[in-house]
Amino acid sequence: MKKTLLPLILVLGITAAHAQSKPNASVIPVPASLIANSGTFTLTSNTVISVSSGSSSELDNMSNQLSKVLQTATGFNLKTGHDAPDAGIKLELLATPYASLGNEGYRLQVTPTGVIISANKPAGIFYGIQSFMQLLPKEIESKTLVNNISWTVPCVTIDDQPRFGWRGLMLDVSRHFFTKEEVKKFMDDMVKFKFNLLHLHLTDDEGWRIEIKSLPKLTSVGAWRVERNGKWANSPKAADDSEPKTYGGFYTQEDIKELVKYGQDRFVTILPEIDVPGHSLAALAAYPELACTGGEHKVFQGIPIMNWFAGGFEAIVENGLCPANEKVYEFLDKVFTEVAPLFPFEYIHMGGDECAKNFWAKSPAVQALMKREGLKTMPEVESYFVRRVEKIVNSKGKKLMGWDEILEGGISPTAHVMSWRGVKGGIEAAKSKHNVVMSPTTFAYLDYVQGEPLLEAPVYASLRLNKAYSFEPVQEGMDAKYVLGGQGNQWTEQIANYRNLQYMTWPRALAIAEATWSPKEKKDWNSFASRVEKQFDRWDISDDKYSKAMYDAIVEASKDDKGNLYANLSTEVSGMNIYYSFDESNPDNYYPKYSKPVLVPKDAVTMKIVTYRDGKQIGKQINIPVTELAKRVPKK
Repeated sequence: MKKTLLPLILVLGITAAHAQSKPNASVIPVPASLIANSGTFTLTSNTVISVSSGSSSELDNMSNQLSKVLQTATGFNLKTGHDAPDAGIKLELLATPYASLGNEGYRLQVTPTGVIISANKPAGIFYGIQSFMQLLPKEIESKTLVNNISWTVPCVTIDDQPRFGWRGLMLDVSRHFFTKEEVKKFMDDMVKFKFNLLHLHLTDDEGWRIEIKSLPKLTSVGAWRVERNGKWANSPKAADDSEPKTYGGFYTQEDIKELVKYGQDRFVTILPEIDVPGHSLAALAAYPELACTGGEHKVFQGIPIMNWFAGGFEAIVENGLCPANEKVYEFLDKVFTEVAPLFPFEYIHMGGDECAKNFWAKSPAVQALMKREGLKTMPEVESYFVRRVEKIVNSKGKKLMGWDEILEGGISPTAHVMSWRGVKGGIEAAKSKHNVVMSPTTFAYLDYVQGEPLLEAPVYASLRLNKAYSFEPVQEGMDAKYVLGGQGNQWTEQIANYRNLQYMTWPRALAIAEATWSPKEKKDWNSFASRVEKQFDRWDISDDKYSKAMYDAIVEASKDDKGNLYANLSTEVSGMNIYYSFDESNPDNYYPKYSKPVLVPKDAVTMKIVTYRDGKQIGKQINIPVTELAKRVPKK
């Protein structure tokens, strides 16, 4: 499909830092090859942006938008043209393709006299522009004119191409609805770091977010719930039926077409997810006859509907479609008939995760189904459901993808797996010759706490930046040819607004970007952390929100054989010093400096901890009760 790149203004306000003596210290994700040369190129008001004759209209659009975005901060109204002899910046498709660059790779050459960005395909030019923008001074991120800046770029030669074709972020728009403009902004933020896949989680217990014209109640009923303004805008207070259901929203099919086009203009593919058979309370609220037990259902608003326990879960309220109900498959056929043409991507994601089966087990219809089909276990019942759904999806010209639970009862050879419960499911899928996308909780769940839990919103698990950076999509024992790539997942049960969405996504998504784009051997934590710090400066200028949790101390604890409690402190980032107090005063860099595990005084109530670098406080102060510290001692 033809891609036009008219609305690139936001996209090309790309990230990273003012070029230093080592320019690769500012580029995220780190390029496959970067050679630093002597000298600099200076962008001036006389610089011309040129596209080679015969190039696609996409390059013309890119050159025009590059001119516009550069003008915002510099004030330069740069001319564009074809084969301009005095061009300072050239965008060119290679007449003889370089096999090593593939469809998304690029070559970026900066000399004192000019910049050349070349590639086999327009996508490569687009990504080359992202890297070029990252080499400019951080002030290029400004939304207003910046004076008294020399717009210099270090002389480099970059040859770069992605390690994986699937470089994704998942955005959950069901738990909390994000507007069409916010989804566009999310894509703008993504492509700065060469992500190319947006996975939209469109349906769940909290809301159905996509218009299905043949099933209007999905959005008239299923997209709305009673508004709550307390904890995560989802506080557990039973809704009175008289309360207006005004919280939520959905995308019309025209909205979806607009988002798909917006993504195509930025080389972003959108993967739709319709999460079934579990996580379907919003659908059941609209069409309760699709459940095994029938009865009234309400869109989830915070009242517990699941009982979670060690090693498993069960539903308190039925929230799954009934696999023995033929109306369910008629319903899904209608849904996928309308969803499939809206999204050009070859895959549709069916969810398949966390499906509670206790209501199925009590259903006479499900028992009859098991007897008729020779199914012996509940996972086999879900597998039956998955196979039926795959036939429907395939009939619409699409391939089926699901979370790794779809493996449990056995799946068809043509199904594709997204591994989220650690890496085990991905390894199993690849060994069974299923294509797999790696998005494990252990490395890629961006809704988890990212720093000291006492300073963050109370989420049930933690994922620090350095842990996310250790993400490796190809695990030992996997055949790499079955690994499509990886993605970070941003679930939004605890994320109710876009600023918080940014805070939870960045900078951890940068770690996912580097894991999916850069060569494995190029990854280095200290280099990455330095580049992330420079990115902080750029986000400050662009007024985007992000987390600085990587500066906060890591607080752990231990006990000796005598039962004495010790505080074990460390940092993610090198070059920082930790100071502490036990006397309820707030420590600074004149207080005791941490060097080894600290014996906690018997009469201490609170330990206060702060990090410094170069004589200045850099991390947030942590006030941890000694009782909490004791809870952090590992259980033997």
